[in-house]
Amino acid sequence: MTTAEPSPSLRPGDPEETAAALTKGTGGPRRPANAPDKDAGRSGGGTEGRTLNAFSHAFLVLWAVMAAGPLLWAVMNSLKSSGAILEDPWSLPTRLNWENWSFAWNEANIGQYTINSVIVVGGSVVGTMLLGSMVAYVLARYDFPGNRLVYFLFVGGMAFPIIVALVPLFFVMKNFALLDTYHGLILVYIAYSLPFTVFFMSAFFRTLPSSIAEAAEIDGASHSRIFFQVMLPMAKPGLISVGIFNFLGQWNQYLIPQVVHVGDADKYVLTQGLANLAAQTGYRGNWGGLFAGLTLAVLPILVVYVVFQRQVQAGLTAGALK
Repeated sequence: MTTAEPSPSLRPGDPEETAAALTKGTGGPRRPANAPDKDAGRSGGGTEGRTLNAFSHAFLVLWAVMAAGPLLWAVMNSLKSSGAILEDPWSLPTRLNWENWSFAWNEANIGQYTINSVIVVGGSVVGTMLLGSMVAYVLARYDFPGNRLVYFLFVGGMAFPIIVALVPLFFVMKNFALLDTYHGLILVYIAYSLPFTVFFMSAFFRTLPSSIAEAAEIDGASHSRIFFQVMLPMAKPGLISVGIFNFLGQWNQYLIPQVVHVGDADKYVLTQGLANLAAQTGYRGNWGGLFAGLTLAVLPILVVYVVFQRQVQAGLTAGALK
């Protein structure tokens, strides 16, 4: 009687022989009865992931339609006649009425109002960014008595709605002879935007490394030189982000100009000009000109955001990445 000898390729004790013995006659490796089915888990997770993906994509599409729809509708109606708008405001223009844009820019003085807004908002944004970043840097980098008190005073300024301060603001501006002036409105815009700027930039300055400022101080740089030549360039993403927010808020501001900037119609900013155009449209019925004016008012905002889109995203995520 002969005994079966082990296969020459498998010696007793080899892992391959053990695996072959376990799988022989079973059709595959055995799995404990109470072990979880990994494939089933993967299948369910994949289904849930696809469902969540589809939901998120659908939500983003809906959000894009809600955001871009009104703008596209205004552009479409700015190229139609008033009769066509009243007849069917959702139809495409059969003929491009560029005279609506000419009317809005020249006869409705949207061009002059746009220039006024550029002067006021340009000066106020620069002043806000300069003063706000200086205050935020000091509050974030230097310890002195009353530091937290000053910080919370600025933060508390964001809690008060601007409508509460309109009446005292009018008398303050009147006493300083700043009513109906560009520089007066610029100063009000700066004061209105400083709380948010200080709050945002102080948090951003805290995320910047202190070693570079300390090295510059050891080399003999003054505090002002460290701020302007070292720390401010490092804070460029945050400056651009908060600058965009301030630009949007000041460009669309309506209540403040209506209180402190109403004496001279030639000095109206864009929001005041659009309000006048809307009132005139009710009598003339030039709805195409009104939509053209709205489109012209929105275009600078779109251009600024498209140009600085990457910088805005970098500024919002820089603190988290550090």
